[in-house]
Amino acid sequence: MKLPKSYYLTTDVVGIAKGLLGMRLFSNINGYISSGIISETEAYEGATDKASHAYGGRRTARTEVLHLSGGISYVYLCYGIHHLFNVVTGPVDIPHAVLIRGIIPDLGIDEMLKRCGKNKANRSLSDGPGKVSKALGIDISFNKLDLDADRIWIEGDPNAKKNFRIKSSKRIGIDYAEEDALLPYRFQMM
Repeated sequence: MKLPKSYYLTTDVVGIAKGLLGMRLFSNINGYISSGIISETEAYEGATDKASHAYGGRRTARTEVLHLSGGISYVYLCYGIHHLFNVVTGPVDIPHAVLIRGIIPDLGIDEMLKRCGKNKANRSLSDGPGKVSKALGIDISFNKLDLDADRIWIEGDPNAKKNFRIKSSKRIGIDYAEEDALLPYRFQMM
C-alpha cells in the first residue's frame, strides 16, 4: 500500500527518517518497475540545520521544492555526477527532507544491474545515495514529483512492527555543517 500524503506532513523529520527504514521505494520507468527496501536514511531539519540546503530559510530555484508540502521528491545533482533522492517532509514552509542513502534491491534487479553496468547483484549495488538513484533510474526529471503517484512512490505499513534494530550515527560528507555535522541523524537497519 502506498504511503498516504498525510504520512509525510509531520514536523518530526527524524521520526520519518527512522520510519522509512524497512519500507519499499519504487520507480516506474516506461512501465518497468524496480524497487528496494529502504535500508539507510539521513534526516535534514530545514532552516535550523546547517547541513540542509534550506538552512537559514534559504530559498533558491533549486530549493523551493523543500518549502512545499511534504510527500514530494527532491532530486538534485551532487558534484555534477550523482543524482540524490530525498523525500520532502513537513507542512508548507517547513523545509525538512530525508535523504535515501541505501536500499536492498528486491524487484527489477536485472534492470538495476543494466543501469549500473554490473553483472551481479551484491550489497554494493545500492549502498549509497548516488547508487540508489542510479539503480532505480532516478534523475533530475524525478524532482518535485508526488510520492503517491505512478512514477515514484513508497509502500509500507507505518504501523507495522519492525523486525530490526536501528543504528544511529552522524551524517556523512557534511563537515561544512560545523556542529550540525555531528547530529545523530543517519539511520541504518541492523
